[in-house]
Amino acid sequence: MVKFIFRFWILFFLCISLAWIFFYGVANWNLLGKLPSTQQLENPKFHQASEIYSTDGKIIGTYYTENRINVEYNQIPENLINALIATEDKRYEKHSGIDFRGLARAVAGIFVGGKGGASTITQQLSKMLFTERRSGNKLKAVKQKLKEWVMAVRLERLYTKEEILTMYFNQYDFLYSAVGVYNASNVYFDKPLNKLTIEECATLVAMFKSPVGYNPIKNPKRSIGRRNTVMALMRNAGYITPIEYDSLKSISLNILK
Repeated sequence: MVKFIFRFWILFFLCISLAWIFFYGVANWNLLGKLPSTQQLENPKFHQASEIYSTDGKIIGTYYTENRINVEYNQIPENLINALIATEDKRYEKHSGIDFRGLARAVAGIFVGGKGGASTITQQLSKMLFTERRSGNKLKAVKQKLKEWVMAVRLERLYTKEEILTMYFNQYDFLYSAVGVYNASNVYFDKPLNKLTIEECATLVAMFKSPVGYNPIKNPKRSIGRRNTVMALMRNAGYITPIEYDSLKSISLNILK
């Protein structure tokens, strides 16, 4: 028994050491190909739209390559942030880019049939900023995923949690020429970001799973179902009360068409 325990711990620390060497190699020796430099991570490229205002302060035109208007963290509604964290990354404030508990749950789910993703908000951001569309080749897809892990850890070292959330909300493409939550709020609800209601915030966060599959214009029924799932997760996390959830889940979509 003593020999078994001794061998177990030897194997455990060997695996940990090999994993550390591997990820160090990915990050510093380009074992899986070249990664973005520190300068690229510190200065990601964002194409922003230019808004033209009349003398009375009304928007009369917009020029853009990508219809994106970046916002600051303090301009993002609390309900939007809460909905994202409750849905996409419950331990966002506790991890450093990789959620090992979520990863273990996802791996275990492969064998026991459980559900649950392991991708953190930071990993999703690294994919949006620096990774091309996920490859259909399984080996290349695994390489992309490992590189995203490394980049997620590096992003966590370079930016605060608030800055990462801000970049994430500014970067996501909601379709219909709405890149980022500022434009998504106007395109889908015809209102400024700070006027979004809880259910409207949940509708936008629902699209993070799929901007097409859960789009309130293209697929309104699926959008409502996913929106209610987001609000249920907000309820479970304590961001809204059960009474609020029961009243909000029956509200119909109120979007522009």
